[in-house]
Amino acid sequence: MAIESTKLEAVTRKEFGKGASRRMRRDGNTPAVLYGHGEEPQHMGINSHDVFLATKGNANALVTVCLEGEDHLALVKDIQRNPLTRNIEHIDLLRVKRDEKVEVEVPVEVVGEPESGLIYTIDVLNVLVMAPAIDIPETIVADVEGLGDGERVTVADLKHADDVEVLLPADEIIVSVILPEVEASEEEADAEDEAKAEESAAE
Repeated sequence: MAIESTKLEAVTRKEFGKGASRRMRRDGNTPAVLYGHGEEPQHMGINSHDVFLATKGNANALVTVCLEGEDHLALVKDIQRNPLTRNIEHIDLLRVKRDEKVEVEVPVEVVGEPESGLIYTIDVLNVLVMAPAIDIPETIVADVEGLGDGERVTVADLKHADDVEVLLPADEIIVSVILPEVEASEEEADAEDEAKAEESAAE
């Protein structure tokens, strides 16, 4: 099902430089640039709270930017944050068309539980996919339900819509199921205790 885009009202940016950017942020707007499809980049400011809401929990947010009375469908491609406050300082927006596919990174979501006593480790946190611009999945699912020690989930095992293609080799390992090291250590300790007990009994 196609995702509805979030509407963002924008104003054309006329001043540039660090000082101008600081003033813009102080006034409650986030500097942004809209580019792609061979058109000239457009520099703008967008309400900072609206930007926060549009990108919260979604690295590939689909937005409609309203600039000078014209709507532009776009994907959030890059978010620059202040390293201390984590506030958004700048965003890059890529023009897209409703009928095109785009390359984006999507996080891996692990579902299910492996066999009792086992854990899983995620080898690849995000996967590069080709997906419809208006229907980018929030996650790509790796199912570990019932897997045993040493079993793995590869790219070929990932679950996603038919119109989404993972751009990684089919045999690349995404998730591995293993025996926890702590439990292994405990088993070794138990074995040592048993050996000592047998030695004491033999004496």
